[in-house]
Amino acid sequence: MKIRTIFAVALWTAPIMAAFPTAAVAQDYSKYTDEALKAELATYADGQLAVLVPMRDGVGLSTNIYTPKKGKGPFPVILWKTPYSEHDIKGGTLRYAIMAVKHGYVFVVQSERGRYFSEGEYEILGKPQSDGYDTLTWLSEQQWSTGSVGTLGCSSSAEWQLALAGMDHPAHKAMVPMASGAGIGKVGRFQEQGNWYTGGVPRSLFTPWLYGVDNPLRAQLPSGLDQKTRARIASYNDLNASKPKVDWSKQIAHLPVADIMKDLGEPEGTFEQLISRTPNDPAWRDGGLYHEDMGWGVPALWFNSWYDVSIGPNMELFNHARKAGKDKETRDNQYAVIAPSVHCAYNKLGPDSVIGSREMGDTSFDIDGAIFGWFDRWLKGDKQAFSAETPHVRYFNMGENAWKSAEQWPPANATNIRFYLSSEGNANSLYGDGKLSMAMPGTDEQADKYRYDPLNPVQTIGGGDCCNGGIVIPGPADQRTIEARNDVLVYTSDPLEMPLDVAGFVDAVLNVSSSAKDTDFAVKLVDVAPDGTAWIIGDTIQRARYREGFDKQVMMEPGTVYTIHPTPMTTSIRFGKGHRIRIEITSSNFPKFMRNLNSGGANENESVALVADNSIHHDTANLSYIDLPVVE
Repeated sequence: MKIRTIFAVALWTAPIMAAFPTAAVAQDYSKYTDEALKAELATYADGQLAVLVPMRDGVGLSTNIYTPKKGKGPFPVILWKTPYSEHDIKGGTLRYAIMAVKHGYVFVVQSERGRYFSEGEYEILGKPQSDGYDTLTWLSEQQWSTGSVGTLGCSSSAEWQLALAGMDHPAHKAMVPMASGAGIGKVGRFQEQGNWYTGGVPRSLFTPWLYGVDNPLRAQLPSGLDQKTRARIASYNDLNASKPKVDWSKQIAHLPVADIMKDLGEPEGTFEQLISRTPNDPAWRDGGLYHEDMGWGVPALWFNSWYDVSIGPNMELFNHARKAGKDKETRDNQYAVIAPSVHCAYNKLGPDSVIGSREMGDTSFDIDGAIFGWFDRWLKGDKQAFSAETPHVRYFNMGENAWKSAEQWPPANATNIRFYLSSEGNANSLYGDGKLSMAMPGTDEQADKYRYDPLNPVQTIGGGDCCNGGIVIPGPADQRTIEARNDVLVYTSDPLEMPLDVAGFVDAVLNVSSSAKDTDFAVKLVDVAPDGTAWIIGDTIQRARYREGFDKQVMMEPGTVYTIHPTPMTTSIRFGKGHRIRIEITSSNFPKFMRNLNSGGANENESVALVADNSIHHDTANLSYIDLPVVE
């Protein structure tokens, strides 16, 4: 049957000027070299380098301070905190430093505890509730500061801001977290512990990332050096050790997983601590992650991306902050922008965009104008700088290739429409008989079966990911190579008679069984073009042992049918006329996610893989389906 034309095409009625803010800083620095940018910064700012800002335990954090040469101080302050080597400021940080000082802000770049010229022992996210708080206090008390501080950054430079927002420091007037998902512990339906897990399955990205960032045997400056000497050393020695290159496409397959770093000759460090935990380990509360019971005290302008590593937790936290803010002003001043890009690639938005392998049209958005308008509103008191008419959510609708707006997420006019999985028992591969339909399956439908071998996992091609040593290239990509495998179940709708807009959280419910005590179930949402190209839109995964919650591990009984609810996917996509909606199901998505070895034991410590015979049930008594938030 064909899907009937019961959906109207979504219309965007928000004011144009509210959706596309006027540029606050007109100069385009995108084509400047770093050397040219440094010369530009020296023209507009006086710099103090390698200043040690004292923390409550006596540790000093190395900090670069760029003060405007023009204008009469004191000035409001923008803080960029980082685990990366940015004493020799470069790239996007350097560009923001120039824009900030030209716009009348002191721009501050601080290295996290235990990184480069900062003292102390390294910890992921850099103790935001103590080091972050103490830094805000110090900045607000300096003679060149008005006492109003905003925080800015992307990825690691955004993630530490979240727990700090829960502290409600009086100087913390506004924040701009960009791609900040790895700072989220548990919020709402998501318990990813800083993106370490999805559905209880460890992600691989932190393995190469920690290899590059964590350095337990790092070189350090002698204590007691004066600031002038530290600044001089910083001018010719960045203390940025370069480790031997690793072919992560091969190393990521090493078993046991817990010994991946040891196999490279690395000393024991952060990776070994984290890989030994479970999703509900109390130790996740000890670090710098934000958890939903911490409150929220800061107006925020959120920037996220559909193909980032953690769009779901980010949007869940955005909704949480709108409800949990300390007061009405805070709750009402949470704004989100969601681009079709990959992790921290906002500078690549523009005409004729190609994200991954897919053409997205004109993705232009004045990111910098929005950021400095936001800071002018909260740090300078200019209420006209960021219009009160600005929609709370501005998002790019892929497929339609247009910016849309809404006052909430999902949009208020989104309604869940259920699509059922169906087949005659042979949904294996692109060439099987799997169907996706709004019609209820029959009572006698046979389960679809496949064999999952952890030593022959289904390869990750595209999707949302980042920072992974090149083992996965994120973004839209054609999935037909994967769909040709017999261990991938494929369920496809009839061609659409009209465009179908989907915007919000996409939930899957599966009825499953297995010959193993424990296994994984991976789900993928795909947009099939008329020419057959199968674009990945989103994916998720669930470890069966955590189907009753992350606070307990319940093994499976062979042959018994269980209902699982994988972590929601999050997207905005127009399935065009003539396109088909597709769901893929299998039991691996490697190397994006660590493989389940099917033993029911501690996977991270095991080397022996067992083959599992897995089934997806979809008869009337055991429905399997996906709920799409359709925007009418």
